[in-house]
Amino acid sequence: MKKIILCVMAVVMMVACQSDDTDFSAYTEEKPAQSTDCTIYIAYNGNSVTVTGDDKGLVTANGAHVTVNATNHADSLLLVLSGNSDNGSLLVYRQKKFGIQLNGVTLNNTTGPAINNQCKKTLYLYANSGTANTLTDGTSYTDITNAGGQTISQKGTLFSEGQMLLMGSGTLNVTGNCRHAIACDDYITIDDNLTLNVKSSTGSGIKVNDGLWINNGNIDIEVTADAARGIKSDSVVVINGGNTTITTSGDCVYDKEEDDFSSAACIKCDRDFTMTNGTLTMTSSGDGGKGINSETKVVFSGGTLTAITTGDNEDGKPKAIKAMTGIFVSGGSFSAKVSKSWACDSGYGDDTTSDAERLDHCVTVEGNPKESSIAKKSVVVNY
Repeated sequence: MKKIILCVMAVVMMVACQSDDTDFSAYTEEKPAQSTDCTIYIAYNGNSVTVTGDDKGLVTANGAHVTVNATNHADSLLLVLSGNSDNGSLLVYRQKKFGIQLNGVTLNNTTGPAINNQCKKTLYLYANSGTANTLTDGTSYTDITNAGGQTISQKGTLFSEGQMLLMGSGTLNVTGNCRHAIACDDYITIDDNLTLNVKSSTGSGIKVNDGLWINNGNIDIEVTADAARGIKSDSVVVINGGNTTITTSGDCVYDKEEDDFSSAACIKCDRDFTMTNGTLTMTSSGDGGKGINSETKVVFSGGTLTAITTGDNEDGKPKAIKAMTGIFVSGGSFSAKVSKSWACDSGYGDDTTSDAERLDHCVTVEGNPKESSIAKKSVVVNY
């Protein structure tokens, strides 16, 4: 399955690159390729910026707030960011894919996202090796309108209308103080040896509409708000590698529309959660907190998964793994534990179902594991 997913994504990228005549390597290597048509260097320095390489007049700046208007620019585009600003940002308008290289940049936008990509095509975001890059938003956002007078989306500190590929071997720190830390209206892929540290005190750590794929990297996500999610996907979450740690500490919040309590979760996805390799460690300490909460199924076939919930069950029922249409384990090392309620909930039964019957259906173990221990508050399966 991992090979199939990676191959499909590679083909999609290659076709897309061919269709708009873009040099893919220009976006995924630390030194811009010689064939790159347009490489612009933006160096932040407090309340000002220095821009070089902008031969086409694409960049404007208001203090350290930079706008790149490449809507009608057909050539490949690579933006290289460096420097520091406590009152700066990057806003990009474009109709074709492009790249951003983070070369030791610290951006804090007190009135909105640090980076806002209004392009609906792929953004290749690359953190150069040996660099630490930090993005932070403010505690409130100011509305921004585009050239047509429409208010643009600003859903998080790092926001993209189009799909994002987060890559490189440097470090990227993203903190959300108003909305989400990272938000994408398409899909996100995390790859290479990127170190990604995400914190949010308001919304989700990562909020994505069309799915999240973690293929490699070292990812640490911490969210503290009530009913907040480390990862919130309106589609799938797929983990094929890397080392991911997620912690949540928020309690439940009453949802008037649903007439129910909404709880925090390390991972909340509206479709399947799938894991084939890598390490995933989840800890949820708030009332009713979840490790994984999937609206469909959880399929675990490899790697190491550890989910622990220590919260109370005053307003919500804490679960280490919850999946409405089944939990399937067929390889790797799987551990789910709770202090209260059920470690694994596969959506079987209701309040009238006996504990013994629910236990028989809480997880489907396939193959011949070396260890299989299934109890109400602890499920451990090792192959």
